Amino acid sequence: MANTELLDRIAVDPEVMVGKPVIKGTRLTVEHMVKLLALGMTIEEVADEFRVEREDVEACVLFAATQIGESP
Repeated sequence: MANTELLDRIAVDPEVMVGKPVIKGTRLTVEHMVKLLALGMTIEEVADEFRVEREDVEACVLFAATQIGESP
């Protein structure tokens, strides 16, 4: 899946989670998903636990990387 397609899975809306980036259609923040991965959960475990697609979790990682200046 192309990076732009992955990033399309992330939404920023001031009326949802105070404008924090979330997986589109959810209240699951990018921040929370990335923290779970940092704590040792796998992408599959996070996706299963929160009933989202693997690509949604990958999109969170890509979004976080782009925010800190890494080229995707």
